[in-house]
Amino acid sequence: MSLILASGSPRRRELMALITPDYRVVTSDVDESEIMADTPAHLAQALACAKARAVAQNCPGDTVIGCDTVVDCDGMVFGKPRNEEDAVAMLRALSGRAHKVHTGVCVCQDGRAAATVETTTVHFSPIPEEELLDYVRTPEPYDKAGGYAIQGRAAVWCSGIEGCYYNIMGLPVHRTAQLLRQFGAL
Repeated sequence: MSLILASGSPRRRELMALITPDYRVVTSDVDESEIMADTPAHLAQALACAKARAVAQNCPGDTVIGCDTVVDCDGMVFGKPRNEEDAVAMLRALSGRAHKVHTGVCVCQDGRAAATVETTTVHFSPIPEEELLDYVRTPEPYDKAGGYAIQGRAAVWCSGIEGCYYNIMGLPVHRTAQLLRQFGAL
């Protein structure tokens, strides 16, 4: 039996290594646009479950972890920005206010599954327009939900968080370790 992370995210790989170095990566081919849910938190969980189940189908006997992170700004879901215009719109919406980051985590093993959602509230100070425009011209915002990396240059806008810091990066380390223990994978 092996442990599989169903995510190509370099940040999730780094955070997973805090839990255990003994895992491998197998990405899913789930069409995320086909997944719907009634709330942003439920969407994060549904996406995580779809990814975990898709990989688990082809990996019997293995323990598979699926994850997905969305940014929730007043109930609107911010995924990864498609382009500079999208990134600017997201960051302007987040400027000077609080938003939620939801990460769904699903663990599957031999037809058994358990899922959870971790939610962290992030407070941003007002983002000066020039800084915002400079930021979106870097590669940093484009593979991250909400168009920012809390562990990167966007840290200067973060005036506080309520909840798990690692959740904002895409993997709630403590909660994931708890799920893995339930499956005897740690």
